[in-house]
Parts: sequence; structure tokens; C-alpha cells
Amino acid sequence: MTGFEMAWAAWAGAFVVIEGIALKRRQPGDTLSEQVWRIFGTRRDVEYPKGQPSGLLRLRRFVLLAFLAWLSIHFMTGGLV
Repeated sequence: MTGFEMAWAAWAGAFVVIEGIALKRRQPGDTLSEQVWRIFGTRRDVEYPKGQPSGLLRLRRFVLLAFLAWLSIHFMTGGLV
């Protein structure tokens, strides 16, 4: 097993432990999903000033969407993209 394989395995293990603890605690804002929702302003119970998300928030959402689209294509094509 290479150093990078061990590092990725450690990262995945840390994620499982952190997410598991967060799910067990059941406190608001603990899980990765809740953090992503907060960072990208996608929670449905948040009201925006002037009724619309800011331009910066829209940019963050676009960056997230573009990254996830690229990552999906990257994985599905075996790294050709």
C-alpha cells in the first residue's frame, strides 16, 4: 500500500468517525450535509435580505454545482475529463 493510499484510507476513516459521531449526537450543524447547506445557503428555513440570495452566495452555489458536475464526469470517464 502506497503512502497516498494510506492517506486516503485515513481520510475516509476520519470522515466515517466524524460523521458517525455527528449522527449519534443529533445536534444541528454537526454533519457534513448541514455544513454544506450552511456554506452554500441551501437551507430552506433561511430568509434572505431583500428576498433573494446575494451575488456572492449565487457564485458559491455555481462553483459547488460546477465542481460536482466535473467530479461526476471525472469519475464516470475514468479520468479522461
